Amino acid sequence: MPIRKPLPVALTIAGSDSGGGAGIQADLKTFASLGVHGTTAVTSITVQNPLTISAIQTCSTDLVRRQIEAVFAGFRPAASKTGMLYSAGIIRVVAQFFRRNLSTIVIDPVMVSTSRAPLLQSSALKVLIDELLPLARIIMPNVPEAEVLLGKKIRSVEDLRTAAREIQERFGCPVLVKGGHLRGLKVAVDIFYDGKQELLLSAPFIRAVRTHGTGCVYSAAVTAFLARGCSLPLAVQRGKQYITEAIAQSYKAGKHDALGVPDWQRI
Repeated sequence: MPIRKPLPVALTIAGSDSGGGAGIQADLKTFASLGVHGTTAVTSITVQNPLTISAIQTCSTDLVRRQIEAVFAGFRPAASKTGMLYSAGIIRVVAQFFRRNLSTIVIDPVMVSTSRAPLLQSSALKVLIDELLPLARIIMPNVPEAEVLLGKKIRSVEDLRTAAREIQERFGCPVLVKGGHLRGLKVAVDIFYDGKQELLLSAPFIRAVRTHGTGCVYSAAVTAFLARGCSLPLAVQRGKQYITEAIAQSYKAGKHDALGVPDWQRI
């Protein structure tokens, strides 16, 4: 019997999405498509579809902690990511674990859903900023999230560049600021900055498609490429290619657009 090469392992610490388009479900689909074994620590159960989130039930902080500990005891993930953490207590548990267990962690600072439902309690923002973001291998905010982190508006690509540099300086770690929310552009522009190197990543807007979960899939793809051994600049470039193709390959699920699953061997 041939020796089977083990798959790299990644962990997602996030909420579930009963509609399957975002959160834990989207992360696992992305990990699997990129040849990475996905593990999970569920922070919240949401009642949602692409149009609305009608209820959120958070897991206890003890249960979140025990899930993370079990995964690291059994698998030792090569890279981890956070998505919807929701409460100050859950953020503290995650931060405490990663302070004790130094590891690659991608932080998607999820604050509001595509349907505009709040996914981070107001009391949790300061804990996120003070305790978790400084531990990140990379922070991946979209424009509204970067505006909250910096307390200023972002209206142009130049603002995006300034925001990336300010976030990197403030938290001492690389950042990818996603510019998909900027108005008036013909391309979706993201800025990566690690303190030395800046990358401008762009792709044409695909305007006929209305999906949700793009931030989850993007950050999961970057996490998967890091787990596969890519350098951080290469991981974000490949992550951009992946999410661009996922949008281009979107399909109908019921009445809604859903992100496609690109062939990672082409990326």
